[in-house]
Amino acid sequence: MTGAGGGPNEDNVTGLLIRSTSRQWTRDSILAVDAGVHLAAIIRIFQEHLPQAVVRSRNTDTPAAAPFGGDTPTNSKDSGRPKLCMASGPFTNLELPYETAKANATYVFRNLISTFLITHPHLDHVAGFAINTAALQQTLRRKRVAALPSTIEAIKEHIFNGIIWPNLSDEGDGAVGFVSYDRLVDGGNVALGDGEGRGYIEVCDGLAVKGWSVSHGECMKHNHQGSYSSESAEPGYSPYYSRRSSRKDISSGSMDSGRSQTFLPVSEKKAYDSAAYFLRDEHTGKEILIFGDVEPDSVSLNPRTARVWQDAAAKMSAGLLTGILIECSYDDSQPDSMLFGHLTPRHLVVELGVLAKMVTGLGPNDGGRPTSPRKRKRPSNGQKMPLDETPLRRPPSRHHVRRRTRSSVSPSTPVRPESPRHMSSELVVANEDSELRAIAEEDGLNHKPSRGGNNKEAISPLEGLQVIIIHIKDPLRDGPDVGDNILEQLQGHEAEARLGCTFAISESGTSLWL
Repeated sequence: MTGAGGGPNEDNVTGLLIRSTSRQWTRDSILAVDAGVHLAAIIRIFQEHLPQAVVRSRNTDTPAAAPFGGDTPTNSKDSGRPKLCMASGPFTNLELPYETAKANATYVFRNLISTFLITHPHLDHVAGFAINTAALQQTLRRKRVAALPSTIEAIKEHIFNGIIWPNLSDEGDGAVGFVSYDRLVDGGNVALGDGEGRGYIEVCDGLAVKGWSVSHGECMKHNHQGSYSSESAEPGYSPYYSRRSSRKDISSGSMDSGRSQTFLPVSEKKAYDSAAYFLRDEHTGKEILIFGDVEPDSVSLNPRTARVWQDAAAKMSAGLLTGILIECSYDDSQPDSMLFGHLTPRHLVVELGVLAKMVTGLGPNDGGRPTSPRKRKRPSNGQKMPLDETPLRRPPSRHHVRRRTRSSVSPSTPVRPESPRHMSSELVVANEDSELRAIAEEDGLNHKPSRGGNNKEAISPLEGLQVIIIHIKDPLRDGPDVGDNILEQLQGHEAEARLGCTFAISESGTSLWL
């Protein structure tokens, strides 16, 4: 994780580096997903872990006892020379061609990262990449930017336009050619791939992607290509024109009493496009799902996250989907009117409940095709969800809280299991109000076991699924950590819903094994 937050602190905004471990640390083996912060974060990782680097001889993979020091020789083309390897952190086992953190970080940026997969063009997802393109001089190949067409067009028009930033792409006037664009097909290109990999396109050595557009709140009709729907207009809404006075019209006498009217188009509301990406390991066939910023279908002008869940449900049933990285920007105190296209714990669990319902077969299944999304009832905001005065304390269960093991977390720099942000030895379950409970029942969240049977699937349809929370917005104020609040609320809602998934809060500079 180069960046795990959602702002407003600019040194911790969205950025991930992903690779298939089957490719080791070969050229073009790393995929960057978003890059609000990028090279600076990689440098910080090297600064933290470079002092623990070890010397390995060329004829063995066993680390030498001597730690990295100023007099230790750097790697050389001479096969007889020792080599430096990272011994801790996200880049464990990476051979180091240089001595300093900034030089090794630049080596990773230039040589190991193949593609930048962008979910949407907001600055907290692309700023680091745009600035870092200046480090691509004197390299042998262009960097690839892969995204849905609306995001590519926004980057072309509003970033690499010669005004905000030089046109370092290979398209348009004054193109320098450091960056090339790869426009992905919404829902996947069915002409590519076969079997479980149909619709996917390779984005780096060992990884392939398929993307779906999702909604990230409302925007006004300017140049960015958002998405309209038949539900986008509010009742009684029509694109009328506003009225204001005009000196030109006054002089022409077009209105009585010196008053005139000109007609200015009122900006039309539409859903802002973001993306969710399935990443497939071509060696194992396993997949993870990464969301950009996304709002609940229940409040969206163009609800379409259900399409993603339909795709994910089939992968869950086949045992292919191992993890979901998804935003949860606010805790439950944030009202629906102030979501700004983001999720809270109450909304996220309802969305996961849609996935659970599809996995258990309770939802509609039209031959594997995505269902038509519908608006769901909104869960009330946290201010309308009073807690029971004597909350039920439930002992930990494998259906609700699972301790992370070596098989689920990277041994190099794991999500720290001792931290309360990532694990709880005891779960506090609050009684929610009847509205949230009714929504859970409507969307198939409450899967109670039958009295006469032991239906494990009905109890925990998302058993074994890891949900990693990204894009938490730091309120920058005193008091409890917002990540702790979000995790506790997620665990409480999940315990009531009996989904079976586990939650963890991501942190910058750490690595995950999914």
